[in-house]
Amino acid sequence: MDKQRIVTGGLAAHVKREIAAMRRLNHPNIVRMHEVLANQKKIYFVLEFAPGGDLFSKVAKCRFSEDLSRRYFQQLVSAVRYCHSRGVYHRDLKLENLLLDENWNLKVTDFGLSVVTHRSRSPSDTDGLVHTMCGTPAYVAPEILAKKGYDGAKVDIWACGVILYVLSTGYLPFNESNVVLMYLKICKGEYTVPKWMSPELKQFLSRLLDTNPQTRITIDEIIKDPWFRIGYKDEELCSDHFEMKDGEDGGLKSLNAFDIISYSSGYNLSGLFGGREGDEMFLSTVAPEEIIERVVEAAEQERLRVAKKNKWWVKVDGCHSRNFTLMIEVKRLTVDIVVVDVSWKECESNRGPEIWKSRLRPRLSGLIYQPDGLVRSN
Repeated sequence: MDKQRIVTGGLAAHVKREIAAMRRLNHPNIVRMHEVLANQKKIYFVLEFAPGGDLFSKVAKCRFSEDLSRRYFQQLVSAVRYCHSRGVYHRDLKLENLLLDENWNLKVTDFGLSVVTHRSRSPSDTDGLVHTMCGTPAYVAPEILAKKGYDGAKVDIWACGVILYVLSTGYLPFNESNVVLMYLKICKGEYTVPKWMSPELKQFLSRLLDTNPQTRITIDEIIKDPWFRIGYKDEELCSDHFEMKDGEDGGLKSLNAFDIISYSSGYNLSGLFGGREGDEMFLSTVAPEEIIERVVEAAEQERLRVAKKNKWWVKVDGCHSRNFTLMIEVKRLTVDIVVVDVSWKECESNRGPEIWKSRLRPRLSGLIYQPDGLVRSN
């Protein structure tokens, strides 16, 4: 992805949302994001390969049988339920965003419109609703069109209903060349079902495509529905072994590409799109303990006070005035490479950046590892 186009096209927030969403997710029916790489001009996403293409192209050729529709719907619900349990709401579920792997299993992708919430947030903090207009017209829920705020989970369930309808019939439930007429049908819940559709599926669809979000079927109710449960195994939705856990190496925190984005001005997407003050990062192949000792030695040579330290971080401030604080922390990226994260806090003056850049950093230049093409701090 071209960074200049992202910025000029107003897509920076879109890109950051997708990364924030996908870094939380590890599920067999969700496309994995393995790495995020960047140089001065481009951002690269390394995604799981789904060679089967998307479901849209398959349904466009021929509608699915009810059994096959149910199989893919079960996999979709598994992925959606997992996302919701981790505070991620897709908001743009559609056939084009449902891919197939080499074994013809479903893979959800494209979280660019997703909203990420903090599950620990109290309902009293806000009304708990999303207030942005998102989604693809034919799949959009009626409450989004009402522009009164909506529940991301209920919006995803509506889209799942549209997807199930298309899988089973081969066409959209709300399909008009005139978008206004389409929206009117969506708001009224006006759609037809073919005569050959089973009564059980008709009833199930009516609960998914309920225009009232308060009475619309929930994910847990979907799992209990008789039509859904045919051929279904409960363990498919057990999320325990899909959990991602951060590793630690002897107390030294391990980092992956997403952590680099979170911690560094060089890889932080905010930095990529304009920079961030009060923080700097560099890579090093030197052992963490040696890095800390070199920082302590440089600070003492500059007559700065080492306030606190351990094997993985050191805190430095001024000897007398103490009007600034520098924190240098080491985090492991790979077996051979670590990330050195430097941050500063000002109390009275702007001395932190000056002391780091003009006095300490030159003494530590031998620690820095800078492979060609990596984004660097200024």
